[in-house]
Amino acid sequence: MSSLFSLEGKVALVTGASSGLGRQFALALAREGAKVAIVARRVEKLEGVKAEVEALGAECFAARCDVMDKESIKEAVAAVKEKFGRIDILVNNAGVGTGSPAESMPDEVWEKTIDTNLNGVYYVAREVGKVMIEQNYGKIINIGSIHSTVAMSGSPISAYCASKGAVAMLTKALANEWAKHNITVNAIGPAYFESEMTDAVINTDAFKMALMAYCPMGRAGRPGELDGALIYFASDASSYTTGQLLTVDGGWTTI
Repeated sequence: MSSLFSLEGKVALVTGASSGLGRQFALALAREGAKVAIVARRVEKLEGVKAEVEALGAECFAARCDVMDKESIKEAVAAVKEKFGRIDILVNNAGVGTGSPAESMPDEVWEKTIDTNLNGVYYVAREVGKVMIEQNYGKIINIGSIHSTVAMSGSPISAYCASKGAVAMLTKALANEWAKHNITVNAIGPAYFESEMTDAVINTDAFKMALMAYCPMGRAGRPGELDGALIYFASDASSYTTGQLLTVDGGWTTI
C-alpha cells in the first residue's frame, strides 16, 4: 500500500514556499521521495527551506517567482523544467490573507487579493499545465480555504472569500478541461493553521473564542495535518479523483 503514495522519481513545484504552509508542503513532498522545486518572491528566504529539504535526502532547486508577474512565472517554470526535465506535481500555494470592510475596502486591497489568490493560481497552472500536457501526466493541487465555501460571522473578508471561492471553481474547470491529458486538478481547503499569514490572528483571545464557536475540534490546525491530503492528491492514490475540494478544518464547515 505504501507504494501507492510514493513520490519516488516525481518532480514537484511548490509556489509560496519560503515560509508557512508552502515550506511544510515542500518538506512533506520530500519525505515521500519527490525532487522539489521551491519558488517565492522572497528568494533569500528559500535557502533555509532548501537546506531543510536537502537534509531529508531530496534534491531541491530554488528560484524566484512573483505570481503577480506573468513573465516571472514563465521564467520560473522554464527554469524548473530545464533543471529537472519535467514537472509532475504543482502545489499552487502562494497567496495573501486580507481583511477589510466591503463598503470601505481600498481598490488596491481587492485587486491585490484577486491578483495573487486567483489570477496567480491560474497563471501558474496555465504555464505548468503546458508542461504537463506535453508529458501527458500531471497532478495539480490548488490551495483554497474553508472560505472557498463559507464566510465567517463578523469578519470583513469578502475579497478573500471571493478569491478562494473562485479557486474552487477554477479547480473544477481545469479538471474538466485537462482530464483528457491525464492531469488531475484538485484543491485543499485548510482552516486556520499556524503560519506567517495567520499568526497575528490565531493568537488573539477573539480568535480563540471563534474557534470554540465555529470549530467542533476547538483548535487551529497543527503542523503536518495537511500532509495526508497533499500526498493523496500528489500521488497515484488519487488517479481517479479530480475536480475536488478537500476541506481540512476540524469540522468547521459542518456548522
